[in-house]
Amino acid sequence: MSLPPAALPAVHLSAPRYVLGEQVADHTSIDNLLERARRFKMAPRAELWGWGAIRRTAKSLEALAVESARATVAAAGADPAGIDCLILCSTRFPGGPRTHGGFVEKVMSGIGLVDAAVTGLTLNRCTNLLTGIRTAHALVAAGTHRRVLVVTTDRVTDESVRMENFALFSDGSASCLISADPLGADTYEILAGAAAQDPTSLDWSHEISSELARTVNRRILDAVGMKLDEIDGLLHPNLFKPLIALKERQAGFTRQQLHLDNITRFGHCFAADPLINLVDRHDAGELRPGGHYLLASSVPGSRVGVLLRASSPVTPDRGEN
Repeated sequence: MSLPPAALPAVHLSAPRYVLGEQVADHTSIDNLLERARRFKMAPRAELWGWGAIRRTAKSLEALAVESARATVAAAGADPAGIDCLILCSTRFPGGPRTHGGFVEKVMSGIGLVDAAVTGLTLNRCTNLLTGIRTAHALVAAGTHRRVLVVTTDRVTDESVRMENFALFSDGSASCLISADPLGADTYEILAGAAAQDPTSLDWSHEISSELARTVNRRILDAVGMKLDEIDGLLHPNLFKPLIALKERQAGFTRQQLHLDNITRFGHCFAADPLINLVDRHDAGELRPGGHYLLASSVPGSRVGVLLRASSPVTPDRGEN
């Protein structure tokens, strides 16, 4: 049986950072956009769905990972040699067992990691990052590791599927440090986390579930003795606007708790969206010290959430990504 949050030592998420594909393009640059829309029975109305810009990259997955991770390490003021664990997430690692060692070596050497234990996460799809953060939280709380760098990196390799029936995809990477002590200027205490699954609905053909979201909300809020309206903001995935508005409202959130702006700005960046949205709301001065913010992501058959408390004054000091 897991210990309640109050019985665990404090663990912090620090210096979240992200990078997006360097090529900015309008959604109209997606060659088969209208064909895909017809296939998915979607009216071709950009304002309805939140179709706007997308971000493409010519960089490799490891180059994206290194770029965001180095930004996190620098912002945290951390020595890469002092990071003793790396959790590396992607929805699709390239190659197989013969190439994965080289992939990990490029990421580690690019960041400057010396002797960090490495864990790879992929089967959780677009909840990979939050699953990685929950894993890092458990490792630090247990004293197994002191500083865990969590990185997610993804890119579209087949342009014919840049549009799906739930989102337009952008390429990019996001990262953060999980440690016992807050590091850098923008830090958050991890108060609780939870996951919920329905194995019968894990197939890609199913919809995301508001019931699973309600289950995760209940588990997190019960653990910390809070109510849903005490959450200052939900940092959700950047799926199509009507889908997010419907599913998250059904889960109990209000329109004011949602953050829909980035759906139009650059769409869905795989597992990175909740952290990207946290960074952007911080930089816009929209987070309050002591405020409670829920990172959450859903895929068919699964929901993961991590509740944060902003533990330092919000002082935006970075330009837009």
